[in-house]
Amino acid sequence: MGAWGLFGMINSILDVEEQIVVKAKVKPLVPAVEDGRLSGSRAVLEAFLAEDVDTIFGYPGGAIMPIYDALYDYNDRLKHILVRHEQGAIHAAQGYARASGRVGVVFATSGPGATNLVTGLADAMIDSTPLVCITGQVFAHLLGTDAFQEVDVVNITTPVTKWNYQVTDANEIPGVLAKAFHIAKTGRPGPVLIDITKNAQIDKFDYKGYERCNHIRSYRPKPIVRREYIEEAAKIINAAKKPFVIFGQGIILGKAEKEFKAFIEKSGIPAAWTILGLSALPTDHPQNMGMLGMHGNYAPNVCTNDCDVLIAIGMRFDDRVTGRLDKYAKQAQIIHLDIDPSEIDKNVKATVGVWGDCKETLPLLTQLVEAKLYPTWVEKFRELRKIEDESLINKELSPTEGKITMGEVLHQLNLLTGGDAILVSDVGQHQMITCRYGKFTQSKSNITSGGAGTMGFALPAAIGAKFGAEERTVVAIIGDGGIQMTIQELGTIMQTGVEVKIIILNNEFLGMVRQWQQLFHDKRYSFVDIASPDYVTVAKGYYIEGNKISEREYLQQALQTMLSHKGSYLLEVMVGQEDNVFPMVPQGCSVSEIRLS
Repeated sequence: MGAWGLFGMINSILDVEEQIVVKAKVKPLVPAVEDGRLSGSRAVLEAFLAEDVDTIFGYPGGAIMPIYDALYDYNDRLKHILVRHEQGAIHAAQGYARASGRVGVVFATSGPGATNLVTGLADAMIDSTPLVCITGQVFAHLLGTDAFQEVDVVNITTPVTKWNYQVTDANEIPGVLAKAFHIAKTGRPGPVLIDITKNAQIDKFDYKGYERCNHIRSYRPKPIVRREYIEEAAKIINAAKKPFVIFGQGIILGKAEKEFKAFIEKSGIPAAWTILGLSALPTDHPQNMGMLGMHGNYAPNVCTNDCDVLIAIGMRFDDRVTGRLDKYAKQAQIIHLDIDPSEIDKNVKATVGVWGDCKETLPLLTQLVEAKLYPTWVEKFRELRKIEDESLINKELSPTEGKITMGEVLHQLNLLTGGDAILVSDVGQHQMITCRYGKFTQSKSNITSGGAGTMGFALPAAIGAKFGAEERTVVAIIGDGGIQMTIQELGTIMQTGVEVKIIILNNEFLGMVRQWQQLFHDKRYSFVDIASPDYVTVAKGYYIEGNKISEREYLQQALQTMLSHKGSYLLEVMVGQEDNVFPMVPQGCSVSEIRLS
């Protein structure tokens, strides 16, 4: 072919591309329903509109392409966030759900696209986060043939979903999605995955509209509240001399913050939280005694094994909270309120188990408990807190020498945000520091990976949290290990323009593993010294401004610059390499054996 022929071909191609661009700009509205018939793909999107979905996190591919093609005509009503990895999509949906209190929605294709969701599904399952994940699948006639990108995602995800289902017929889509949303958000919330074959996405069917699901015969999201158990619990509480409340995320998921506050204020009982329960009660509330568990506060851990009545609300007695079960609160009568009957007596035997939604059970219990004060008992918490303050906390939050500590970063951040920001932490030492020292004035403000402990969670979750609560400041607090697991999601920030503040607390180690190797493995630091790129330069490659500091004198101004900057911002803070997180309950010990150093 001659040169002129080649140029002519190129010009023809460019003309076609120009026509495509022009057509794309015009984009005529395609009617959703034609002659009473609707494609499966459009039925999915119509279901989303009926369920008040406004944001989808996803990544396209061959098996889900019909749904993405249909989405082209819905992008004025459904916002799609293109992530850089499917794990980023599901963590972003988790952050969205946790910040907004709504269902997070995810799209992924078949094969590796679907399997990349598994970590996030496991995380959402154990942390009770409501999600609806749609995965594309090969044509129904190819199922079981090992077709390209065919994976049995239903069997793979059964252990890590509240419900999953494979759709092979377009007629099923409205009913299945109605069930999916109902199951995901009711009772104890959780992730649902719907796998839709390509033919079901393409085929048209007689569409009779979408009806939300309010009942499934075999599914009872809320157990029947038994008043006799509430009366028995109230009787025990009223007779108590040293009662203690421990509360978890069930308060937040049940939207029962006001009911919980009314209960503790009338009863006068001191209370402490799990890391997922943090922010259900303002951190400065006089009855809020701090954090439970392995790296929790000294007073609530010690007093757990001194109280005479332990009232657990919306928490599951995780091993990080209880320590050794055979030495956990053996002196106390246990009252356990939970919406999931399977959690009662699972780890800790309850004297009285109160089934039900805490938004319903707490007001009934509040009516029956006597208004009391426990000055001597509360004073014990304060005395133990004073010991922790003097021996540890004051040095952590306000050091005068040495390297910057993680605690003082949180302390300065609290002063600048006034406790109004959403803090999204990754997993490791910085997570425990964030949960220990973060200050919160309102609910849904602490977002972290609790039960699964997923490194790489924070960056995409913070992106989702900002889309879920656009009016609030969102700060991601990440270690130098976790950031490198999902750093590609800086591309999502770049493309969407979402405003997320990112703090990397860099100690040049996988800090929590290093701490355990120091304390329990004779300082045999095996593969925990992790090298980092120039994060500020990496951020600038994504058109995100940033700064790096290592000196205490620049900390406050650097944080102020980050918070006042219009747009996303990355701040890397170099902290002490071998600083440890204390207090700590060593593995195999009881909570009352917590160590301050």
